[in-house]
This record gives sequence, structure tokens and C-alpha cells, in this order.
Amino acid sequence: MKRISMKIKALAAVMTLVMTLTAIPALADGTTDRLDEIKERGYLIVGTEGTWSPYTYHDEDDNLVGFDAEVAKLIADYIGVDVQYSETVWSSIFASLDAGKIDMVVNEVSYSEERAEKYDFSTPYTYSQKAMLVPADNTDINSLADIAGKIAANDATSSIGQLALDSGATLDPVGEMAQSISEVLSGRADLTLNNAVAFTDYLKQHPESEDKVRIIVATAPAPSGYIPVMKGNDKLLAAINEALDKAREDGTLSELSLKYFGVDITKEADDAEATQTPAE
Repeated sequence: MKRISMKIKALAAVMTLVMTLTAIPALADGTTDRLDEIKERGYLIVGTEGTWSPYTYHDEDDNLVGFDAEVAKLIADYIGVDVQYSETVWSSIFASLDAGKIDMVVNEVSYSEERAEKYDFSTPYTYSQKAMLVPADNTDINSLADIAGKIAANDATSSIGQLALDSGATLDPVGEMAQSISEVLSGRADLTLNNAVAFTDYLKQHPESEDKVRIIVATAPAPSGYIPVMKGNDKLLAAINEALDKAREDGTLSELSLKYFGVDITKEADDAEATQTPAE
């Protein structure tokens, strides 16, 4: 009886090993994809900040709204599922993706070769200009060449923070844009960098600050918004790109951009305005 029991255990171990080895090629060749899981559960889990107007923010009724919130929804609609937002601070957003807590990040994520080692990226869906916000009476800073040795209020884990570092600035590490601007207004930082349209939106929401700051456009329009997913999810990535292509072709992306920014930032540099200034 003892020998039979041992044989059964050995057979079970062999079967487990065979099943495991059989499953590995399925993962490697892409037949197991996050898109299948999303369709089975019935909703897309999207990582975003929720504090960066007009990309993702809360309206007066505390609903999550914004350009990227609607981009995420149109992707979910294309896939045929609902959307669920997972709000987190920027410094933790990729950790959530790594842990499998979210399916993708829709938060005006920039592409970098370092990030591309770990994630696959969609085609770009926005083309933005980077700008600097400085105190109105600061006449020393007029371009990126002038910020060496200055203090920039930006997150070190962001592409904007990296741009400040690459330009010779020292970082005052803050995450949210409103806090970054507060650092400049209080004199704790010399400047902060962000997308030009984000600064324009902030001043529209806070007209009392218009006379206190100056916005300096620092770069030409360039690809700026991508959607990252974990590597190996080719079907999910294809669905995202198809959804973006459809929204681009039928004008939905342009409509959303005009709705939230007052200017179309979804076109490539050759087609975009020289300066992304909202129409009056």
C-alpha cells in the first residue's frame, strides 16, 4: 500500500512538471495575453494620477475626468469592456504596473529607452511642448540654457524632472503640479517644468496667479504621450493602437484635445501650430 501511495505521488509530480513545461511556451509565444484576462473580467484597469488637470483630475462632483481619462475610456469601449481607474501618485504608478495591479498607464507617459527595456509602448497620441514657469519678476531664466544651477520643483522619476537635471538644474522633489507651482510662488524653487498646455490650464483655473508668474516655452512640439503595458502583451498593445488609430481618424482625439486644452495637441509637429496656445 505504501509503495502504491509513493507511485501515485511520483506520477502526480511528473504530471505537474509536464503541465508546467507545456504552459511555458504558451506564455513565451504570446498566446496568453493580458487582453484575454481583461475581456474575461469585463473591465480595463487603468493607472493614472487623478491630480493633473486637464489630463486626469476630479470635477466639482468628485468625478474623475480629463483628457487621459476619456482616452482610457475610448480604449475600453473599443475593446468592449468597462473601465476602472486606479489613482496613484506618479512615483508609484509603474510599480502598480509591474505588480499586475493595473493593465496600463494612461497619464501622458513619455517614452524612453530605459522604460522600453521593461515595457511596450503604444504609438504616440499627443505632441506637446515643454515649458518653464518662473516668478514674473525673474528675468534671468529665458530658456533651458539658463537653468543650470537653479532649483526646479519637479519629480525626479518623471521625464520632465530628467529634462531639468539634464539641463543642469537641482531638483526640489515634488510630485503634483499644483505643489510644484506653489514651490515657485513661495520662492523655494526658481522654476518648474511641465507641458505648456498644463500651465495654461492651471492659470485659467487660478487667475489670481497670472500676474505672479511667467511661462516660457522651452521646446518645439514633440511626441509626448504614450501608453505603456508590460512586455509580452502583443494583443493588448495592438488593441490600444487600433483604438487610438480609430479615434485619430474619426476626429475623436482632436475633439477631446480641443475640449480640454483649447488646442489640438494630437497632431504631429509638421501639422501642429508653432506654439500650442489655446484660442481665445
